[in-house]
Amino acid sequence: MRAGPDAFAPLVRGMLDGAPMDDDDHLPARRYRAIFVSDIHLGTAGCQAQALLGFLKAHRSDYLYLVGDIVDGWQLRRRWFWPQSHNDVVQKLLRRARKGCKVVFIPGNHDEFARGFLGHEFGGIEVRDDAVHTTADGRKLWVTHGDYFDGVIQCAKWLAFLGDNLYEFTLRLNRYLNSLRARMGLPYWSLSAYLKQKVKTALNYVTDFEVAVANAARALGHDGVVCGHIHRAEMRDINGILYCNDGDWVESRSALVEHLDGRLELLYWNAEQTSSALVHVQQEVPA
Repeated sequence: MRAGPDAFAPLVRGMLDGAPMDDDDHLPARRYRAIFVSDIHLGTAGCQAQALLGFLKAHRSDYLYLVGDIVDGWQLRRRWFWPQSHNDVVQKLLRRARKGCKVVFIPGNHDEFARGFLGHEFGGIEVRDDAVHTTADGRKLWVTHGDYFDGVIQCAKWLAFLGDNLYEFTLRLNRYLNSLRARMGLPYWSLSAYLKQKVKTALNYVTDFEVAVANAARALGHDGVVCGHIHRAEMRDINGILYCNDGDWVESRSALVEHLDGRLELLYWNAEQTSSALVHVQQEVPA
């Protein structure tokens, strides 16, 4: 028999026990109509929780979409890792919902356990399989994590688990390299992103994924799609469909935002800075 949502109440209380109930509403912040983030991977050492907290404090919105892989159940099953900063992220998201922001959580493959609770709410956060977001200028964007369009996930899950472990190893190596680079005064550099750009097979996989997601959005009658999953922030037109990938909070520290007039932008958060003026805009699509 499937456990009801109330079964998670003790777990949530335990996760938040001792977490500071901060109130940063008085702090200056940029306001957007919607913010989309995904692939946070809470529960892993690679999660950049402090950077995400800085971003959320500096950016508020009427809608907040959590587009999958928010909690990494795969890695937590192997080894429990849950520092205070990960508690703080959960608390911040719950606080956003309590303060009137519409928060929608769309589970991904790493937090697929939450798909057993579709249609429920936890602390005001809706759990949905997917969503349709209508921008201020009338465009309909389909919001989905994207793992349903990953042939490896669907047809050879054991290979996906192997790849996930190799990815975690790459991230650990990347942290050592960047610690050395920081001592040398050099900026952050992503080893895994570099490898993805250099490996032709990976590039073909990314392109096939993007086209498949865009084609599905077209078949459903939408103007565009917002997804995550592949940890590659991107915004481009694919055969008349606006494809948006909001990236991740393991390497990219990126988010997709909708301005009050419907314009969409990909933002990169500079974790080494604290001023919201130092958010880097990668790309803009006019309304």
